[in-house]
Amino acid sequence: MSLRLVIGNKNYSSWSFRPWLAMKVAGIAFEETLISLDAPDFKVRLLKLSGAGKVPVLIDGDVHVWESLAILEYLAEKFPAAGLWPKNPAARAHARAVASEMHAGFGALRNLLPMNVRRQVIPRALDDGAAADVARIDAIWSECRLRFGSGGSFLYGNFGAADAMYAPVVWRFHTYAVNVSAAAKDYMRAHVALAAWQEWREAARREPWVLAHDEVDWPEEHREA
Repeated sequence: MSLRLVIGNKNYSSWSFRPWLAMKVAGIAFEETLISLDAPDFKVRLLKLSGAGKVPVLIDGDVHVWESLAILEYLAEKFPAAGLWPKNPAARAHARAVASEMHAGFGALRNLLPMNVRRQVIPRALDDGAAADVARIDAIWSECRLRFGSGGSFLYGNFGAADAMYAPVVWRFHTYAVNVSAAAKDYMRAHVALAAWQEWREAARREPWVLAHDEVDWPEEHREA
Protein backbone atom coordinates (compact mmCIF):
# COMPACT_ATOMS: atom_id res chain seq x y z
CA MET A 1 0.00 0.00 0.00
CA SER A 2 1.40 3.40 -1.00
CA LEU A 3 1.90 6.32 1.33
CA ARG A 4 -0.69 9.08 1.30
CA LEU A 5 -0.01 12.63 2.41
CA VAL A 6 -3.00 14.81 3.27
CA ILE A 7 -2.17 18.49 2.89
CA GLY A 8 -3.80 21.92 2.87
CA ASN A 9 -3.61 24.68 0.28
CA LYS A 10 -0.24 24.86 -1.40
CA ASN A 11 -0.34 28.63 -1.45
CA TYR A 12 -0.72 28.96 2.31
CA SER A 13 -0.06 25.72 4.19
CA SER A 14 3.49 25.96 5.48
CA TRP A 15 3.10 22.86 7.64
CA SER A 16 2.02 20.80 4.62
CA PHE A 17 4.93 22.03 2.52
CA ARG A 18 7.55 20.56 4.84
CA PRO A 19 6.92 16.79 4.48
CA TRP A 20 5.74 17.18 0.88
CA LEU A 21 9.03 18.79 -0.13
CA ALA A 22 11.10 16.29 1.84
CA MET A 23 9.38 13.34 0.20
CA LYS A 24 9.71 14.81 -3.27
CA VAL A 25 13.40 15.63 -2.90
CA ALA A 26 14.11 12.21 -1.35
CA GLY A 27 12.26 10.40 -4.13
CA ILE A 28 9.74 8.82 -1.75
CA ALA A 29 6.61 7.91 -3.70
CA PHE A 30 3.27 9.00 -2.28
CA GLU A 31 -0.28 9.91 -3.17
CA GLU A 32 -1.46 13.42 -2.37
CA THR A 33 -4.84 14.49 -1.01
CA LEU A 34 -5.43 18.24 -0.78
CA ILE A 35 -8.20 19.68 1.40
CA SER A 36 -8.60 23.45 1.36
CA LEU A 37 -8.18 25.00 4.79
CA ASP A 38 -11.48 26.82 4.35
CA ALA A 39 -13.49 23.77 3.22
CA PRO A 40 -16.74 23.52 5.23
CA ASP A 41 -15.99 19.88 6.07
CA PHE A 42 -12.26 20.39 6.69
CA LYS A 43 -12.33 19.62 10.40
CA VAL A 44 -14.72 16.69 10.02
CA ARG A 45 -12.55 15.06 7.37
CA LEU A 46 -9.29 15.64 9.26
CA LEU A 47 -10.66 14.40 12.58
CA LYS A 48 -11.22 11.06 10.90
CA LEU A 49 -7.48 10.92 10.24
CA SER A 50 -6.01 12.37 13.44
CA GLY A 51 -7.22 13.68 16.76
CA ALA A 52 -5.55 17.01 16.04
CA GLY A 53 -7.82 17.64 13.08
CA LYS A 54 -5.08 19.46 11.18
CA VAL A 55 -2.85 19.02 8.14
CA PRO A 56 -0.54 17.45 7.27
CA VAL A 57 -1.26 13.81 7.96
CA LEU A 58 0.80 10.93 6.58
CA ILE A 59 -1.09 7.67 6.12
CA ASP A 60 0.84 4.43 5.80
CA GLY A 61 -1.69 1.62 5.99
CA ASP A 62 -3.01 1.59 9.54
CA VAL A 63 -0.38 4.10 10.67
CA HIS A 64 -1.46 7.74 10.77
CA VAL A 65 1.20 10.34 11.60
CA TRP A 66 0.45 14.03 12.08
CA GLU A 67 2.65 17.08 12.80
CA SER A 68 5.33 17.89 10.23
CA LEU A 69 8.32 17.04 12.39
CA ALA A 70 6.84 13.70 13.49
CA ILE A 71 6.18 12.83 9.85
CA LEU A 72 9.78 13.61 8.95
CA GLU A 73 11.00 11.40 11.79
CA TYR A 74 8.75 8.56 10.63
CA LEU A 75 10.03 8.90 7.07
CA ALA A 76 13.64 8.95 8.26
CA GLU A 77 13.11 5.64 10.05
CA LYS A 78 11.17 4.02 7.22
CA PHE A 79 13.54 5.22 4.49
CA PRO A 80 17.02 5.40 6.05
CA ALA A 81 18.66 5.58 2.62
CA ALA A 82 16.95 8.94 2.05
CA GLY A 83 19.39 10.54 4.50
CA LEU A 84 16.89 12.92 6.04
CA TRP A 85 19.13 13.32 9.08
CA PRO A 86 22.95 13.66 8.90
CA LYS A 87 25.00 10.52 9.48
CA ASN A 88 27.45 12.26 11.79
CA PRO A 89 26.09 12.09 15.38
CA ALA A 90 27.06 15.67 16.25
CA ALA A 91 25.53 17.05 13.06
CA ARG A 92 22.43 14.89 13.55
CA ALA A 93 21.91 16.18 17.09
CA HIS A 94 22.37 19.74 15.89
CA ALA A 95 19.93 19.21 13.02
CA ARG A 96 17.28 17.83 15.36
CA ALA A 97 17.76 20.79 17.70
CA VAL A 98 17.32 23.45 15.01
CA ALA A 99 14.40 21.55 13.47
CA SER A 100 12.69 21.43 16.86
CA GLU A 101 13.38 25.12 17.40
CA MET A 102 11.61 25.86 14.13
CA HIS A 103 8.69 23.61 15.01
CA ALA A 104 8.12 25.21 18.40
CA GLY A 105 9.08 28.83 17.87
CA PHE A 106 9.18 31.94 15.73
CA GLY A 107 5.55 32.84 16.33
CA ALA A 108 6.08 36.54 15.69
CA LEU A 109 7.48 35.84 12.24
CA ARG A 110 4.72 33.37 11.40
CA ASN A 111 1.99 35.82 12.40
CA LEU A 112 3.40 38.86 10.64
CA LEU A 113 4.54 37.12 7.46
CA PRO A 114 2.18 34.23 6.61
CA MET A 115 3.28 31.95 3.79
CA ASN A 116 1.79 33.19 0.54
CA VAL A 117 3.52 31.61 -2.44
CA ARG A 118 1.80 33.56 -5.21
CA ARG A 119 1.94 37.04 -3.63
CA GLN A 120 4.02 39.67 -5.38
CA VAL A 121 7.34 40.36 -3.73
CA ILE A 122 6.51 43.43 -1.65
CA PRO A 123 8.43 44.36 1.50
CA ARG A 124 6.62 44.42 4.84
CA ALA A 125 7.99 46.25 7.86
CA LEU A 126 9.07 43.97 10.68
CA ASP A 127 8.01 44.50 14.27
CA ASP A 128 10.51 43.85 17.04
CA GLY A 129 9.44 40.24 17.54
CA ALA A 130 9.64 39.34 13.86
CA ALA A 131 12.98 41.12 13.49
CA ALA A 132 14.39 39.07 16.38
CA ASP A 133 13.08 35.88 14.74
CA VAL A 134 14.70 36.81 11.42
CA ALA A 135 18.02 37.46 13.14
CA ARG A 136 17.91 34.14 14.94
CA ILE A 137 17.01 32.17 11.80
CA ASP A 138 19.75 33.91 9.82
CA ALA A 139 22.22 32.98 12.57
CA ILE A 140 21.04 29.35 12.54
CA TRP A 141 21.43 29.06 8.79
CA SER A 142 24.85 30.70 8.82
CA GLU A 143 26.12 28.51 11.64
CA CYS A 144 24.83 25.32 10.04
CA ARG A 145 26.37 26.15 6.70
CA LEU A 146 29.71 27.07 8.28
CA ARG A 147 29.97 24.06 10.60
CA PHE A 148 28.22 21.30 8.69
CA GLY A 149 27.36 22.40 5.16
CA SER A 150 30.58 21.91 3.24
CA GLY A 151 29.26 18.82 1.42
CA GLY A 152 26.49 20.62 -0.44
CA SER A 153 24.24 23.67 -0.62
CA PHE A 154 21.97 22.96 2.33
CA LEU A 155 22.25 23.23 6.10
CA TYR A 156 24.07 19.92 6.53
CA GLY A 157 25.32 19.51 2.98
CA ASN A 158 22.58 17.52 1.28
CA PHE A 159 18.90 18.42 1.61
CA GLY A 160 17.35 16.89 4.73
CA ALA A 161 14.68 17.16 7.38
CA ALA A 162 16.05 20.37 8.88
CA ASP A 163 15.92 22.04 5.46
CA ALA A 164 12.34 20.89 5.05
CA MET A 165 11.44 22.45 8.38
CA TYR A 166 12.87 25.83 7.32
CA ALA A 167 11.57 25.73 3.73
CA PRO A 168 8.43 27.81 4.47
CA VAL A 169 10.68 30.47 6.02
CA VAL A 170 12.49 30.70 2.70
CA TRP A 171 9.15 31.51 1.09
CA ARG A 172 8.40 34.12 3.77
CA PHE A 173 11.76 35.82 3.39
CA HIS A 174 11.31 35.86 -0.39
CA THR A 175 7.70 37.01 -0.49
CA TYR A 176 8.18 39.91 1.92
CA ALA A 177 11.67 40.86 0.69
CA VAL A 178 13.24 40.32 4.10
CA ASN A 179 16.82 41.54 4.34
CA VAL A 180 19.16 38.69 5.28
CA SER A 181 22.87 37.92 5.09
CA ALA A 182 24.69 36.78 1.96
CA ALA A 183 24.97 33.27 3.42
CA ALA A 184 21.20 33.15 3.97
CA LYS A 185 20.55 34.38 0.43
CA ASP A 186 22.76 31.61 -0.98
CA TYR A 187 20.86 29.06 1.08
CA MET A 188 17.55 30.41 -0.17
CA ARG A 189 18.72 30.11 -3.77
CA ALA A 190 19.49 26.44 -3.18
CA HIS A 191 15.86 25.86 -2.18
CA VAL A 192 14.45 27.74 -5.14
CA ALA A 193 16.61 25.70 -7.53
CA LEU A 194 14.93 22.45 -6.48
CA ALA A 195 12.59 20.96 -9.09
CA ALA A 196 10.15 20.07 -6.30
CA TRP A 197 10.15 23.69 -5.15
CA GLN A 198 9.07 24.86 -8.58
CA GLU A 199 6.45 22.12 -8.80
CA TRP A 200 4.85 23.34 -5.55
CA ARG A 201 5.07 26.96 -6.68
CA GLU A 202 3.30 26.32 -9.98
CA ALA A 203 0.54 24.34 -8.28
CA ALA A 204 0.06 27.12 -5.71
CA ARG A 205 -0.28 29.72 -8.46
CA ARG A 206 -3.06 27.69 -10.09
CA GLU A 207 -5.15 27.24 -6.94
CA PRO A 208 -8.57 28.96 -6.92
CA TRP A 209 -8.82 29.50 -3.16
CA VAL A 210 -8.19 32.85 -1.48
CA LEU A 211 -7.92 32.84 2.32
CA ALA A 212 -8.32 36.41 3.52
CA HIS A 213 -6.65 35.87 6.90
CA ASP A 214 -3.41 34.88 5.14
CA GLU A 215 -3.51 37.84 2.74
CA VAL A 216 -1.72 40.70 4.52
CA ASP A 217 -2.85 43.19 1.85
CA TRP A 218 -6.53 42.24 2.14
CA PRO A 219 -9.02 43.35 0.77
CA GLU A 220 -6.48 43.63 -2.03
CA GLU A 221 -4.70 40.57 -3.37
CA HIS A 222 -1.35 41.24 -4.99
CA ARG A 223 -0.61 38.19 -7.14
CA GLU A 224 2.49 37.61 -9.18
CA ALA A 225 1.97 38.37 -12.85
